[in-house]
Amino acid sequence: MSTDATLTSKGQTTIPKAIRDSLHMKTGDRMTFTLMPDGVVIMRVKNKRVSELAGLLHKKGRKPVPVEMLSR
Repeated sequence: MSTDATLTSKGQTTIPKAIRDSLHMKTGDRMTFTLMPDGVVIMRVKNKRVSELAGLLHKKGRKPVPVEMLSR
Protein backbone atom coordinates (compact mmCIF):
# COMPACT_ATOMS: atom_id res chain seq x y z
CA MET A 1 0.00 0.00 0.00
CA SER A 2 1.38 3.40 -0.95
CA THR A 3 -0.17 6.79 -0.24
CA ASP A 4 1.07 10.36 -0.22
CA ALA A 5 1.32 12.74 2.74
CA THR A 6 2.57 16.31 3.14
CA LEU A 7 5.12 17.63 5.63
CA THR A 8 4.05 20.79 7.47
CA SER A 9 6.34 23.71 8.36
CA LYS A 10 6.50 22.26 11.90
CA GLY A 11 7.80 18.92 10.62
CA GLN A 12 4.49 17.15 11.16
CA THR A 13 2.50 14.88 8.88
CA THR A 14 -0.71 12.87 9.06
CA ILE A 15 -0.65 9.11 8.64
CA PRO A 16 -3.31 8.37 6.01
CA LYS A 17 -6.53 6.82 7.35
CA ALA A 18 -6.20 3.66 5.25
CA ILE A 19 -2.80 2.97 6.84
CA ARG A 20 -3.99 3.82 10.38
CA ASP A 21 -6.95 1.49 9.92
CA SER A 22 -4.90 -1.39 8.52
CA LEU A 23 -2.44 -1.10 11.44
CA HIS A 24 -5.31 -0.79 13.96
CA MET A 25 -3.78 2.47 15.24
CA LYS A 26 -5.53 4.40 17.97
CA THR A 27 -4.98 7.80 19.57
CA GLY A 28 -1.97 7.61 21.87
CA ASP A 29 -0.21 4.75 20.06
CA ARG A 30 3.53 5.21 19.86
CA MET A 31 5.73 4.62 16.83
CA THR A 32 9.40 4.15 16.13
CA PHE A 33 11.11 5.30 12.94
CA THR A 34 14.26 3.61 11.62
CA LEU A 35 16.29 5.13 8.80
CA MET A 36 17.91 2.42 6.70
CA PRO A 37 21.22 2.99 4.85
CA ASP A 38 19.42 3.08 1.48
CA GLY A 39 17.17 5.96 2.61
CA VAL A 40 14.09 3.82 3.34
CA VAL A 41 12.28 4.71 6.57
CA ILE A 42 10.61 1.92 8.53
CA MET A 43 7.80 2.91 10.88
CA ARG A 44 6.75 0.43 13.55
CA VAL A 45 3.63 0.89 15.66
CA LYS A 46 4.03 0.11 19.34
CA ASN A 47 0.40 -0.51 20.22
CA LYS A 48 0.67 -3.65 22.33
CA ARG A 49 -0.28 -3.24 25.97
CA VAL A 50 1.41 -5.27 28.73
CA SER A 51 -1.96 -6.76 29.65
CA GLU A 52 -2.33 -8.12 26.09
CA LEU A 53 0.93 -10.05 26.47
CA ALA A 54 -0.16 -11.84 29.66
CA GLY A 55 0.22 -15.59 29.28
CA LEU A 56 2.30 -15.35 26.12
CA LEU A 57 5.23 -17.21 27.68
CA HIS A 58 3.13 -19.67 29.66
CA LYS A 59 4.67 -23.07 30.26
CA LYS A 60 2.81 -25.98 31.75
CA GLY A 61 3.60 -26.35 35.45
CA ARG A 62 5.06 -22.83 35.84
CA LYS A 63 3.25 -20.53 38.26
CA PRO A 64 1.90 -17.33 36.65
CA VAL A 65 3.52 -14.04 37.59
CA PRO A 66 1.09 -11.20 38.39
CA VAL A 67 1.45 -8.13 36.14
CA GLU A 68 2.19 -6.03 39.25
CA MET A 69 5.36 -8.08 39.84
CA LEU A 70 6.75 -7.37 36.34
CA SER A 71 7.66 -3.76 37.13
CA ARG A 72 10.01 -4.62 40.00
